Amino acid sequence: MKPIKNNMDNGRPGVGIGVCVVKNGKVLLGKRLRSHGIGTWCFPGGKIEFGETFEECAKRETLEETNLKIKNVKLITVTNDIFPEEGQHWITVFVRADYDSGELKTMEPHKMQDWHWVEWDKIPKPWFLPLQHLKETGYRP
Repeated sequence: MKPIKNNMDNGRPGVGIGVCVVKNGKVLLGKRLRSHGIGTWCFPGGKIEFGETFEECAKRETLEETNLKIKNVKLITVTNDIFPEEGQHWITVFVRADYDSGELKTMEPHKMQDWHWVEWDKIPKPWFLPLQHLKETGYRP
C-alpha cells in the first residue's frame, strides 16, 4: 500500500463535494476517466474552494461539469474516503439538489464520460468509493 499523500499540500485530507442531482425520480451519474477512482460511477462534484459554502460549491461544480443549474441544495451526510492504491484521502460532503434548468452536456470530456439520468436502484457498478460509502448509509433520494 502506498503511503497516503497529502491532497492539499498540507498533510491533511482533501475536502470535496458530491452532488446528488435529482430530476423526475432519477439521479445524475457519470463515469470517471481520470484521477483516483478511474472507471467508477459518481455524481458531479469536486474540491470545495476556500471560502465557498457547500451550496455554492455544489452549484459551481454541477454547472462546470454538466451545464445544469440546480436548486434546493440540502446536506445529506459526510463520508471518509481513503484510496490506498492512489495514496489519497478525501472527506466528501454529500448534498442533494433538484434539477433547475439547462441542457445536459459533458463539459469536461477529458475527466468524465457522458452523464446519464439513472434510477437509484439501477446505479451501475463499479461505484466511486464515496458513492459506495453513501449507499452503505442506506440513503435514498
